[in-house]
Amino acid sequence: MAVLRSLLTAAFLPVQLCMLAFHYRMGRLRAARAAGDRGAISIELALAVVVLVGVAAAVIVAVNRLAGNVTNRVPHDQTVPAPAPAP
Repeated sequence: MAVLRSLLTAAFLPVQLCMLAFHYRMGRLRAARAAGDRGAISIELALAVVVLVGVAAAVIVAVNRLAGNVTNRVPHDQTVPAPAPAP
């Protein structure tokens, strides 16, 4: 269980970093909305979308990396059993 936890932590670290950036952008958006600055609101929304695309990319990379690790650990059997004859 500890190995799995460390593997997941290492794989999803970029996701966590991107989510921190997203929460920062949302805080800046709330401050711009409170100040009534429409230009800052649109800029912060655009930057939040860019960060969310980064989160999606980080999730895809993490899942592919985990899938690759699992695929490498599964033993490959070269022989395929023949189907049973029909009665």
